[in-house]
Amino acid sequence: MVKIYNVKANRKKAKARAVIKSGKGNIRINNTSVDSFYTGYKQSLVLEPTHIAPEEFSKFDFLINVSGGGVSGQVQAVRSCIAKGIVLANGSKKTLKDKFLIYDRYLLIDDVRNKEPKKQLGRGARSKKQSSKR
Repeated sequence: MVKIYNVKANRKKAKARAVIKSGKGNIRINNTSVDSFYTGYKQSLVLEPTHIAPEEFSKFDFLINVSGGGVSGQVQAVRSCIAKGIVLANGSKKTLKDKFLIYDRYLLIDDVRNKEPKKQLGRGARSKKQSSKR
């Protein structure tokens, strides 16, 4: 019987959900390959966890659905999902977990920072209309 793992990750408004099962190290994002979904810097960000633990990664296939937010938030949610999946599928090994945490803490821990909401009488979250003193 094939063991299947489910992982989720968030970044700003972006949400990524992954299904991990044994395979050859393929990554599919929204039913397309990583090569056609992201290019350049974004693709290198998504593949960062695979370079940290290549032996553990090559044993599993990742099917990831990502939605919401912008492109950058989605990329960070996907890379977090891949890293969490590698750790979970390999039995939550302490050394592997430490390796990811030393490289980048936000690979395993969701980044909960969001944009501050706009307030009244202003153009943004902090800026206000200039008041005339005279």
